[in-house]
Amino acid sequence: MPVPDPEVRVTAVDPHVSLRTQEGARATPPRLRDVVMAYVGLTKPRIIELLLLTTVPVMFLAQRGVPPLGLVVATVVGGTLSAGSANALNCVYDADIDERMRRTRRRALPRHLVSQRAALVFGLMLGVVSTVMLGLLVNWLSAGLALAANVFYVVGYTMILKRRTTQNIVWGGAAGCFPALIGWTAVTGELAWAPVVLFLVVFFWTPPHFWALAIRYREDYAAAEVPMLPVVAGARTVARQITGYSYVMVATSLLLWPVAGTGWFYPTVAVVLGAAFLVESHLLLRRAAVSDDVVDLKPMRLFHWSNMYLSLLFVGVALDPLLTR
Repeated sequence: MPVPDPEVRVTAVDPHVSLRTQEGARATPPRLRDVVMAYVGLTKPRIIELLLLTTVPVMFLAQRGVPPLGLVVATVVGGTLSAGSANALNCVYDADIDERMRRTRRRALPRHLVSQRAALVFGLMLGVVSTVMLGLLVNWLSAGLALAANVFYVVGYTMILKRRTTQNIVWGGAAGCFPALIGWTAVTGELAWAPVVLFLVVFFWTPPHFWALAIRYREDYAAAEVPMLPVVAGARTVARQITGYSYVMVATSLLLWPVAGTGWFYPTVAVVLGAAFLVESHLLLRRAAVSDDVVDLKPMRLFHWSNMYLSLLFVGVALDPLLTR
């Protein structure tokens, strides 16, 4: 259930010197704590937090109230392991890219804290455990959806799309939309139109979110030869596409009101948050009209607001059945 990596940590490492040279030969083996944290880092916990935020609220919507605690725990743990599996396998395949990008070269594989073989086994084991756990403790439909998201992210996005097309994040981002479906099926055991609408909200949210980040780190992506849209197109073109996707995202978010029959709280939240998102996207478009410089563009404003938008929107999804039933 992963989304393409929006991690933003940057370190002052000289990009012209290989990491192995900078680190030097280790005089002593890495500490156990470093190795444990390296394995945790392979799962990309910050991304998983966002995925879980789009899982649990949908369970409240499907339940029309508070879902059983045991079911929530099983879904959250199983979803965490599934997303961690996909992220770890992504790290294995993208180890060469991570070593060339300043914002990722402090990860476990570029630092040689974990071998690629060990990371591969770790990722596959997490995938097996998560699928079995979700199947036995939740239901096999949810388990199948989580496995499908895992495979799509690793094979569809990481192996096929990421290095070949500027549309990589558009279609590859679909993997991060599955939590909405999984949260719903965990409660109801079947699919419906309401989670599909939320799936599409996350789908249309992903390009503005990630392209804003990619503007900030376009030199990194260019150095790694990853054809993110901001690498191959000017800032004005990227900002126009961000604005276009933002309008579609906001319109889609409002569809949940008639489709799911929500009360007054969710559409109010969706309108307010959507209006703020559109204002921020237009401000980026205005800045892009006069400058292509990252400092002038301030793309991280939209990136951080996109995180806030999705978080608060799904909080609205969870609270609506509690406040308006």
